[in-house]
Amino acid sequence: MERSGKQLIDATRPFAVEEVAKTWTQTALTFGGLGLCLVAASGALAPWMPLRIFASVMAGIFIVRGFIVYHDAMHGAVFRGRSLQARAGRVLMRVYGVLVLTPPNTWRQTHNYHHAHTAKIVGSHVGSYPVMTVQMYRNATPVQRFMYRAVRNPITMLFGYATIFIYGMCVHPFLRNPRKNWDSALALVLHIAFAALMIRALPFVDYALLSLVPLMVAFALGSYLFYAQHNFPGIVLQPRDQWEYTRAALHSSSYLHHGKLVSWLTGNIGYHHVHHVNAAIPFYRLPAAMATIPELQHPHETSLWPRDVMACLRLALWDPDAQRMVGYESLGPRT
Repeated sequence: MERSGKQLIDATRPFAVEEVAKTWTQTALTFGGLGLCLVAASGALAPWMPLRIFASVMAGIFIVRGFIVYHDAMHGAVFRGRSLQARAGRVLMRVYGVLVLTPPNTWRQTHNYHHAHTAKIVGSHVGSYPVMTVQMYRNATPVQRFMYRAVRNPITMLFGYATIFIYGMCVHPFLRNPRKNWDSALALVLHIAFAALMIRALPFVDYALLSLVPLMVAFALGSYLFYAQHNFPGIVLQPRDQWEYTRAALHSSSYLHHGKLVSWLTGNIGYHHVHHVNAAIPFYRLPAAMATIPELQHPHETSLWPRDVMACLRLALWDPDAQRMVGYESLGPRT
């Protein structure tokens, strides 16, 4: 009999155990890789521009991997406990969160809410992309429709550096509650100050390869990953009165199917359905959990191949009658 609810969560608990040495090893490899890419992007290893551009793009991918470590630290999956090294790890991650425009206070509020409300037809927009039903969209005002389409637009994701991280994670939270989200202002001020110093001290091409390109790559990739984790063909959304946690995790969170290298570079974030069943599982133990627990082995799959990306991006609205996501074209020409 297939387990769900508390039984399924209990089955994952043996994997929700941190291996302290592995946590630090993976953290060191992540930031070591990021540092090496930035050195190469600076031209210190070789002045060949194609190599510098490649290293700059790879630095962006390592920033994403660093974010996964930070994300797990915020969940208490890594750097847990009261030991000195655990506390040092948490401080390191909080500093990293500020530097990559994901301030801990804002992130904790929105992401914890997201885990508790994933796949609810109403209320799942905090910490994720909003979802309207077909009828909700028809009843919306022109301004509401425009904002909905703008937030879910691929251009918004491509320029996630400005739209989702600078504005969504820093400017808007601080304006909403300055006292509670003071670290959003700190992240923004430090980011502008560092950028200004680099532009003043370095040729623009060096600033671009050492900061602008890596951050644009990281935030664009991160923005799309956020999207594809909960907007994919086959997703199941639930009315609030019928919502169940593990059902939402298994049927409303995707598994990004790709090779071991991409999995490593993205911190196994592709095992997102496993993560949503139990967020206390460290990122390096997610594959083992999926391989061991039968209920986790039949996920809704997508990938980073263009065909699958386009299939995800076409989805726009939840159709309760058809029980699936549909595109705007389903509304007809009048709407």
